[in-house]
Amino acid sequence: MESYDALLASIAPVAGQNTRTILDPATGAVVGQAPVHTLEDLEQAIASAAEAQPAWAAAGHDARSAALLRAADAVERNAEELAQLLSREQGKPLNGPNARFEVGACAAWLRTAATTVLEPETVVDDGTTRAELHYRPIGVVGAIGPWNWPMMITIWQIAPALRMGNTAVVKPSKMTPLSVLALIKVLNEELPEGILHVVAGDRHVGARLAEHPAIGKVMFTGSTAAGREIIRSSADTVKRLTLELGGNDAGIVLPDANPQSIAQDLFWGAFINTGQTCAALKRLYVHDSIYDAVCTELTAVAKAMPMGIGLDENNVLGPLQNKAQYDVVATLVEAARDSGARILTGGNPDPEQPGYFYPATLIADIDNDNPLVTEEQFGPALPIIRYSTVDDAVQMANALDVGLGASVWSTDPAAARDVAARLQAGTVWINKHGAVDPRVPFGGAKQSGYGLEFGTEGLKALGIPQVING
Repeated sequence: MESYDALLASIAPVAGQNTRTILDPATGAVVGQAPVHTLEDLEQAIASAAEAQPAWAAAGHDARSAALLRAADAVERNAEELAQLLSREQGKPLNGPNARFEVGACAAWLRTAATTVLEPETVVDDGTTRAELHYRPIGVVGAIGPWNWPMMITIWQIAPALRMGNTAVVKPSKMTPLSVLALIKVLNEELPEGILHVVAGDRHVGARLAEHPAIGKVMFTGSTAAGREIIRSSADTVKRLTLELGGNDAGIVLPDANPQSIAQDLFWGAFINTGQTCAALKRLYVHDSIYDAVCTELTAVAKAMPMGIGLDENNVLGPLQNKAQYDVVATLVEAARDSGARILTGGNPDPEQPGYFYPATLIADIDNDNPLVTEEQFGPALPIIRYSTVDDAVQMANALDVGLGASVWSTDPAAARDVAARLQAGTVWINKHGAVDPRVPFGGAKQSGYGLEFGTEGLKALGIPQVING
């Protein structure tokens, strides 16, 4: 285990490198200097990964799984230092479903990828024909990650890639490079040399990674607009893609739901990571009969949640990670206010407070075509929309061109499942929202992307299917 200062020093730029100053979004203090890698650095990383890949593939599943388990141990040995760096750079508090939670999830996803069974499948065996379906390594995988869950999503991308015999080159967000650099440094304490690289460059480095002929697959989590660019960049080399793109997840509260019992889970479904989560609850549809009660209970929960600097052990909500995202949230809330929507709590950030803090905000009596409903806010502002019939709620929930997740809230499991089956989303949760599980496939519908992550299906997505017929 390294001290925090030693961990930060271990990823410091070398002499002569271009650097980027990383600031704490809660205080404006300098967190550290991140290297700005070049296209030449990327070429070297890809060449090294390509050279190491055949031996890593030949090592077999058992050896690769053992290496990933050791890597998970290394994450846990350095968990507190990684969490402190993540909190400083991304802004999320140490406690609650935030920095310590994220680092713990890294270890959990590594272990699940290492131990999930993927056996060859006998497709036909009728006495004259025997056909088996196997999954072979793709080669070198490019992993391009976001700034909201930089460590955890990096593991989502690289753990199954490595398990399946691929090597990987990671391109972190320029907003949160230190967290990913530190995570990769810790993983590489236990992984064979050359199989995992990180290149913390600018946008042109990510574009080259997406188009590079030696990259066999790209894993990307980010905006739908950026996903479209990756699709275009990857076309000439017909790369395999897994894209987890923007979401504007809907939740439907059925009239039989108990407002008091669901309020806490509704809150965290929307405000996990201060709302900066692709699969967070972004718009909430509540039946007329319990609308006021849900608003009251949810407001009480929101007002009780402490927001502040992430290193303060008392806080569970932090700042927006960057000024651009702060401005998106502030603009959408002000437009909602100007339209006549009712602000239940929040909506008035303190202009004297340092950092990109926007208070947890609930907006009631808002039209379904309001920009706060139709555009992904990706922050701590939840619109609550009234509906009269379930058919209306389903229609409104399905009206947008995204469909990452959705949820239904009810005391009647059968009724909830009936509504869930009508929603156009990759995952529909019942009486919870955004509860991803490393054993359960996860992916989007419509323009929220394509491809599955996690579990057996996630492993298959990092392999090339091969049928042996004879």
